[in-house]
Amino acid sequence: MRQLGRVVARTMALAAIGVTIGAAGSFGVSRAMESMLFGVEPTDAFTFVSMAVILLSVAALAGFLPARRAARTDPMTALRAE
Repeated sequence: MRQLGRVVARTMALAAIGVTIGAAGSFGVSRAMESMLFGVEPTDAFTFVSMAVILLSVAALAGFLPARRAARTDPMTALRAE
């Protein structure tokens, strides 16, 4: 279980870095595209936060599911497999 937590923590750290860089980039691009947006603020906080939550949730599942499967595998069986 300790390894499982470590894998998920690394996945979430990388995802958080990606979300931070992506949010900063999209904030800058949305300011440049402000004249093309109609009825939506370029820096809509709800959209930024909801997309960050969705992306981090997907990253957590993407790290957790394979790590859980690997943790349930018997190490000797994995070493003997070709």
